[in-house]
Amino acid sequence: MSRIFPVRLLGLLPVLVLAAGVSAAEDERESAPAPPELMEEQLAESGHSVTIDGRKVDYTARAGTILLKKESGENRASIFYVAYTVEGERDPSSRPITFSFNGGPGSSSVWLHLGLLGPRRVELEEDGSAPPPPYRLVDNEFSLLDRSDLVFVDPVSTGYSRAAPGEEAASFHGLEEDIESVGEFIRIFLTRDGRWASPKFLIGESYGSTRAAGLAGYLQERHGMYLNGVMLVSSVLDFQSTRFDTGNDLPYVLFLPSYTATAWYHGMLDADLQGDLQRALEESRIFAGGSYARALFQGIALDPGERRAAVRDLARLTGLRPDYVEACDLRIHIFRFTKEILRARGLTAGRLDSRLTGRDRDDAGETPEFDPSYAAIHGPFTATLNDYLRGELKYETDLPYEILTGRVRPWKYGRYQNRYVNMAETLREAMTRNPHLRVLVACGYYDLATPFYASEYTFDHLGLDRDERDRVVLKYYESGHMMYIHGPSLEQQKRDLAEFIRSSIR
Repeated sequence: MSRIFPVRLLGLLPVLVLAAGVSAAEDERESAPAPPELMEEQLAESGHSVTIDGRKVDYTARAGTILLKKESGENRASIFYVAYTVEGERDPSSRPITFSFNGGPGSSSVWLHLGLLGPRRVELEEDGSAPPPPYRLVDNEFSLLDRSDLVFVDPVSTGYSRAAPGEEAASFHGLEEDIESVGEFIRIFLTRDGRWASPKFLIGESYGSTRAAGLAGYLQERHGMYLNGVMLVSSVLDFQSTRFDTGNDLPYVLFLPSYTATAWYHGMLDADLQGDLQRALEESRIFAGGSYARALFQGIALDPGERRAAVRDLARLTGLRPDYVEACDLRIHIFRFTKEILRARGLTAGRLDSRLTGRDRDDAGETPEFDPSYAAIHGPFTATLNDYLRGELKYETDLPYEILTGRVRPWKYGRYQNRYVNMAETLREAMTRNPHLRVLVACGYYDLATPFYASEYTFDHLGLDRDERDRVVLKYYESGHMMYIHGPSLEQQKRDLAEFIRSSIR
């Protein structure tokens, strides 16, 4: 049973203070007349059930929009969301609620929605590769819905979310602007649903982890909203740890253990390392944080004998030829690695998930033509999401659902202009002011976008004392950036998230 109807707003909402302006390179579609549905809120509501951990769960699904407004009443933006609430709860305010979003910037919430958390998920092969089309959804027996109500949020210009007529979309396309608009959505949703008393959680993936860390501080400071927990999937808080810029040697160090994991998976390591992944990773961590970091720090002043030893050890831990390591000046860029590691086999390794491979036109290039791990999920998630929203959830619109869009470019970084973004300090401040806020960090060994050793580095340098550091939990999976596309990792991750929510509630 489902229905769709407009929702009229009662009263005025607080103004969002957002930067104005629009890029000259903005997509021409931004200037097209906005569709009528952006002028009022929409809602499609339907009832469903799913079996999770052997127990039938009845739930209500709501797919709709919430308008962000100025205090004067003008529309600012229409935010699309999908919310799932379990039926039959005597006191909904005591039930946890989790707000979920992905990253990009420019990504919709589809990945966590149909990959990990929601009651329906994309059917993939066991290793996460794509089956032949057409693709389909199946019930998600590992959904988090049995432990928490779920709200999937699409930031402005992603999914079906759009700036309102007369508003510049670019005024939402920035680090602070994005946090403020998503934070305002969360405030409105909790207020309307009477959920301020509920245990509250955020979960963000990739750049969504940057947003989640920012929101932990923003919601606390702006609205006095204290969270129980923040779940970071494939986290990136300190951008210096992942930017391969000239003069920044940190990524070369922090990516090395992920290179080792990749080489191990594809059978490229020496026999003594190939027998045990954890042993290989531990040796890689020790070398990366020790003699390798010192070698890079010395630059041309590095002793020739020490340089030869560094070349030897780096080749051993990456599966690359010593002469190639030498030619790279000991600094192996991510895209050089994904092209070179399997070049002899005529394959390239994925960036989001280095277990998955692709094939370029030829083997002579310096970098891959495309990311085979993104290609494996792009089609299945796009097709099933579009079918699901209109077919099962009965939300109808002719707008294109923006899965991952470049229309948010250029993305503005506000106070971080001309320096690396680092939202770790915002998270530290939130944890210091809220001594009950806990953080879970999910890391994939084969993630070459946000490597696990970079997450370890970031949280080891967060500035918390040892007692406070105990509120941070790191979990590891033998998968990639979207670790949940791998069957065993999906099952493990559900257990980890459920236990985190349980242990974060009084």
